[in-house]
Amino acid sequence: MTLDLDTGRDGSADWNAVGETQLADAIDLRRAIHADPEIGLACHRTTAKIKAALAGLPLEWREGPSTSGAVAILRGGGNGRTVLLRGDMDALPMTEETGLPFASRIPGAMHACGHDSHTAMLVGAAKALCARAESLPGTVVFMFQPGEEGYHGARHMIADGLLADPAPDAAFALHITPNQPAGVVVSRAGTLMASTDTLRATIIGRGGHAAMPHDCIDPIPVACAIVIALQTHVARVVPVTDPAVLTITKFNAGSAHNIIPGQVELLGTMRTLSEATRIGLRAAFTRIVEGIAAAHGATGVADIEPGYPVTVNDPGAVDLVQGCAVALGGEDAWRIMPPMMGAEDFSYVLQQTPGAMSFIGVAPEGSDPATNPPLHNTRMTIDERVMARGIALHCAMAERFLEGGLG
Repeated sequence: MTLDLDTGRDGSADWNAVGETQLADAIDLRRAIHADPEIGLACHRTTAKIKAALAGLPLEWREGPSTSGAVAILRGGGNGRTVLLRGDMDALPMTEETGLPFASRIPGAMHACGHDSHTAMLVGAAKALCARAESLPGTVVFMFQPGEEGYHGARHMIADGLLADPAPDAAFALHITPNQPAGVVVSRAGTLMASTDTLRATIIGRGGHAAMPHDCIDPIPVACAIVIALQTHVARVVPVTDPAVLTITKFNAGSAHNIIPGQVELLGTMRTLSEATRIGLRAAFTRIVEGIAAAHGATGVADIEPGYPVTVNDPGAVDLVQGCAVALGGEDAWRIMPPMMGAEDFSYVLQQTPGAMSFIGVAPEGSDPATNPPLHNTRMTIDERVMARGIALHCAMAERFLEGGLG
């Protein structure tokens, strides 16, 4: 399905000014969430903070049984289309090293991917749009989602029916990045981010004395051959025009210098930019693990844990994002980015609803975006002032879509 939008008025609201009025509250909420991070699908303290920040507003609040995720529904003055805005709210299992006065108080948990700011910006947008509810010709669904960091939170919320009534006609998500200049919005039409699958393999041989390998089936060289064969397959079989990444990140075997172990455990990840390459590489992984192990008299057991689908942006939705970004910040506020091999569970939403995910630069003042600590780094920080632009962008995208505007 592709968005069918008519060119039309682009919305006259001064959303930049509105974003600035929401900034102080957004910073306070972001810092409160940052200091109290939660991991996975059960982010109940964060959800409580969101509910408190939205108390008294004309929103319908709905929660599901599977997660702490929720949607807040704003019904405008007209009965037109429905647009969804997503903000994720879970943290990462990392120990923060920023030294900020509001750094994480929870050992081993940190908002190193900016979800605290995503939530704060979405709350700010909800407040701003509620103030203009009567002028909105349709409905806005604010999706507050836990479990983006590998827990399939969006999929669970969809299964719980939270995105079904009303079903959105378009969906937009905004993600910060410290590796772009402050306020610059980047995205692309079509494939934006990769699929991700977790790979596991067990190579079962026959252990024994390290001085007598001829009496054993040593699984270590077998596993090494498998790792090399997997890299060779990606380099020589997967088309360079449809890239893939297959990385073995853990090689676990052995207990002593004089013992050949009985088995080796491999762990890794696979990323692709198309479903066809994903299917082919899954089959190749199993074939290589089993076949090379068998050739050496060992047994190879392959296991693939499906991860997120490919994230695909609708071209019309990207045009809309670009138009809003330029209207808010000028021509220099928009850039087209190449596809990236990271993954996002907003892909589940985009599988059933046309829309777009975009990134907004939050490089701290005076820093070099190219060398800033990136997402998922223990020292990642942001320029909080950019949240005003993020709030404005959420509002502008929602308004422009509901009014039928394009680009």
